[in-house]
Amino acid sequence: MQVTETLNEGLKRGYAITVTAAELDAKVEEKLKEAQPTVEMKGFRKGKVPMALLRKQFGQRLIGESMQEAIDGALTSHLETSGDRPAAQPEMKMTNEDWKEGDDVNVDVSYEKLPEIEDVDFSKIKLERLVVKADEDSIKEALDNLAESPQAVSYEPKKTQAKKDDQVVLDFVGKVDGEAFEGGAAEDYPLVLGSNSFIPGFEDGLLKVKEGDEKDVEVTFPEDYQAENLAGKKAVFSCTIKSVNGPKKPKLDDELAKKFGAEDLDGLKTQITERLEAEYTGASRAVAKRALLDALDKKVKFDLPASLVEAEAGQIAHQLWHEENPDVEGHDHPDVKPTKEHNKLAERRVKLGLLLADIGQKAEVQVTDQEMTQAIMNQARQYPGQERQFFEFVQQNAQFRQQLQAPMFEDKVVDHIFESAAMKDKAVSKDDLQKAVEKLEEE
Repeated sequence: MQVTETLNEGLKRGYAITVTAAELDAKVEEKLKEAQPTVEMKGFRKGKVPMALLRKQFGQRLIGESMQEAIDGALTSHLETSGDRPAAQPEMKMTNEDWKEGDDVNVDVSYEKLPEIEDVDFSKIKLERLVVKADEDSIKEALDNLAESPQAVSYEPKKTQAKKDDQVVLDFVGKVDGEAFEGGAAEDYPLVLGSNSFIPGFEDGLLKVKEGDEKDVEVTFPEDYQAENLAGKKAVFSCTIKSVNGPKKPKLDDELAKKFGAEDLDGLKTQITERLEAEYTGASRAVAKRALLDALDKKVKFDLPASLVEAEAGQIAHQLWHEENPDVEGHDHPDVKPTKEHNKLAERRVKLGLLLADIGQKAEVQVTDQEMTQAIMNQARQYPGQERQFFEFVQQNAQFRQQLQAPMFEDKVVDHIFESAAMKDKAVSKDDLQKAVEKLEEE
């Protein structure tokens, strides 16, 4: 077997691989001998079928298998010897397409290898970690928001007309074409006007009602309504108003705290403080991570595989096109060509992706099975009632598992760098942190 270099330009590599006819025949013979003891054929005892007959029966199929194995083996051996790591699956093309049994096999192989990346001295990277403490005003604002949440608000009877945010307790019967329909009736139903929990138009139709009123509310079911027999149909709901109740904002006391799982008001304040500071820490980390990536982008230089940049730029352009054309759900649209801005962003993403992967590999950073399991469980919660199907999907879809693992791996690599970088804490206000986060979103 011969491997001859045909291209060595930047990261691009090309090789001509020749598998001689004798080598191929020897591999076929080896496979036939390996299979001979188990082969049964009419007229012969098990394991006694002549090699010539075996070759006639199975030779053609084994030639194809042997050819592929020989080429794969030659490429694997070359990669182990050279240390090259292809950026993508190598391209292979048989050059003697008129090949016939007894000829040598000639194959061209080409790929782009991943670049060699020099080690980075993280201690020379200077970063700021924005530190925000939860102040009394922030805690008070969070308490006020909790007090106004549906879980905390109570209602008290009122004699005036119903308005937005009032609770109306009513009986109702819905009819389409004069006929009542399943699920269209209820008694003593508490409905908060403005909650948008009913069909569009229903809650608006109850504005200005009073206790004891009877009113017919006309609505039209949405075209995409889940019950097909009602979708797009006009309906009339005959309503009897039992009571109209106004919202009563609760006091900031121990009783309110218990509604949110705390023992008392001080305990609730402690929970809020911890939650706020956890949010601030997360936002601060995002700002520091962006600063780190910017620093690495400027500090580290190496050649990029053109194929990866081209693929990434195409994906960016395609995604942004769909964001600008949300009505087009499929991919039946004109070709989207990347711009200079798309290519520049693609170069940054590919560069940082390769760099972080290299740093993580050298530092032996790993995402544990336990961490993956937790991530999968978190995702599964988004599909209540379909958790089993989701777990089966994840088990069968290696690409999806990789999509889950990739950001987790990246965050662990970033944390690894943070430990060695020249990190300086800087106390700032909540507003300053918010501005820093908004700046990230603008870039």
